[in-house]
Amino acid sequence: MVRLVLGLVVTLLAAGSAASQTTRGHAAEAHDMELVGHDELQGRSAYQPTIHRQGARFIAYVGHHGGRARNPLTGVEEDNGTSIVDVTDPAKPRYLSHIPGPAGGAEQGGAQMARVCDRGGRTYLLRTSGNAIPNSAHEVWEVTDPAKPRKTSTVVSGLTSTHKDWWECDTGIAYLVSGDLVKKEPQQLGPSGWRTWRMTKIYDLSDPAKPVFIRDFGLAGQEPGSTGPIPVEHGVHGPIVLGNRVYFAYGTSGEGMLQIVDRQKLLSGPKEPTAANLNAPEISRLYMSPNWGGHTAFPILKVPIADWAPNTKDSVRDFVFLVSEAIANECRESRHASFVVDITTETRPFSVATFQVPESKGGFCRRGGRFGPHSSSETFAPIFYRKLVFVAYFNGGVRAVDVRDPYAPREAAFYIPATTERTAERCVTNGTRSCKVAIQTNNVEADERGLVYLADRANTGLHIVRLTGEASRIAGGN
Repeated sequence: MVRLVLGLVVTLLAAGSAASQTTRGHAAEAHDMELVGHDELQGRSAYQPTIHRQGARFIAYVGHHGGRARNPLTGVEEDNGTSIVDVTDPAKPRYLSHIPGPAGGAEQGGAQMARVCDRGGRTYLLRTSGNAIPNSAHEVWEVTDPAKPRKTSTVVSGLTSTHKDWWECDTGIAYLVSGDLVKKEPQQLGPSGWRTWRMTKIYDLSDPAKPVFIRDFGLAGQEPGSTGPIPVEHGVHGPIVLGNRVYFAYGTSGEGMLQIVDRQKLLSGPKEPTAANLNAPEISRLYMSPNWGGHTAFPILKVPIADWAPNTKDSVRDFVFLVSEAIANECRESRHASFVVDITTETRPFSVATFQVPESKGGFCRRGGRFGPHSSSETFAPIFYRKLVFVAYFNGGVRAVDVRDPYAPREAAFYIPATTERTAERCVTNGTRSCKVAIQTNNVEADERGLVYLADRANTGLHIVRLTGEASRIAGGN
C-alpha cells in the first residue's frame, strides 16, 4: 500500500514560454517508512550525510555540492561546505553550524564528503574541499563542540576531483580519493602524473594535526610514467574497509570494476607506484558490464543463508552490494541497477543477483531529474547489518532492500520525500527545453537507533525517516 503524505498540489507553471515548461512539485510517497523530521540545510545541494554519536548526542555532518546560500546563523551568504545538525531529537533537528567550502559552481566548489572520528578524546571531521579545481584539498576540522568547528590541518592540497573517502576511526588510516588530471582529451596530466581522474592517497591521521603520507594507490596502467590503454579512466569512486580488506569501487557509472585488496599488504608493501607494487596487494577484481559502474562497494559478510542450513557446507556466505550510479535526467542513458556479488571465494567474485526498482511502478522516467541508484548506506549497525541495505534512488527516494537472502534481494520499504519551494528544477532538451521539479535523494545513511537519513541533491534538505510495518520487524529480527 502506498501512502501519500505532506503532499503538494501538482501544478504546471509556464517557465518563460510555451517552449519551456516546468512541472512544479509532487507529494511524498511511502511504504513501510514514515517521515520523522526534516531540516532544510539552508537550501544547499547535499551529498554525503554522516551520523556520529557524541556522548548523549547524535550529530549529522552533511557534505554539500558547490553553490552558495545564505546562512541565517551568520546572516552572510556562504559558499556551500559542510552542514552540522543536531539530530538527537530527530523530530526537531537543530542546525548548529555551517563550515563554508571553496568558491565554485556545482561541480567545482563545495565539500561533498564528510567522515567523523574520535581521536584522543576529541572529535574530528575529515572533509573534502573543492572538487574539480586545482586547489582542491582534504581537510581536518575539530568538532568536539559541533557548534564551534575549528580547522586542525590541511592533509593534502593541489588536487582535483576530491571525492568519496574513508577513515578508519580505530587506527586513523584515511583513504583519500583524489586526482590532478587537468584534461582528458587531449590528455593533460597534473603534477603527480597519474593518468586517471581519481586515485587513492593514503594517510595516517591518527594524530589529525600531523598527517603522515603512506602511499598513493590505483590500478596498474594508471600510474605516472605508464603507457598504453588506461584501465578505468574515470578511476576509483570510493573505498570501504572492513577487517583486513579494502573494497574499491571503480568507474561510477560506466566501465565499472570491483577490486578486493589486502589491507595489510596495501599499507606495508613497497610504496613506489610501479605496476608490480600496485598489483601486489590485490586479491581479485570483477569487471562489470560496460554500461554499469561502481559507485559503492558495501561488504556484507558472514550471512547465514536460511534455506541452505541443511547443507553440510557453505551455508554462511560473504557478499558485496555493488551499486552503479544513474547520471542522466529522465532516463536518457542505460538503466542502472545494484548487484549482489558473492565473494565467499575472494579470488573468484561472482555476481549472483540484481536489485532494481521497476520504472513502471511510478512512471519515474517522466517525473524529472535522475531515476536510478546512486549509492547505498554504509552502516554496520547491528540493527540493519545483514538484514537491510538502503539505496538512494534519486526521484525514487530511498529504497530499503531486504538482503537476508542475498540471492533474492527484495524491496522491503521506500520513502520518497515531498518537494518544497526550495526544490530545484532539473531540465532536458529535445528540440525544446523542458524542466521538472522532483526530489533527488542523493546519498543515505542510517544510525544505531534505526533512523535513516536522506540527503537531497536538489536543495530540499535532510529527511529523517524510520521503518514501520513488516520492514520494522525485519530490522528487529522478528
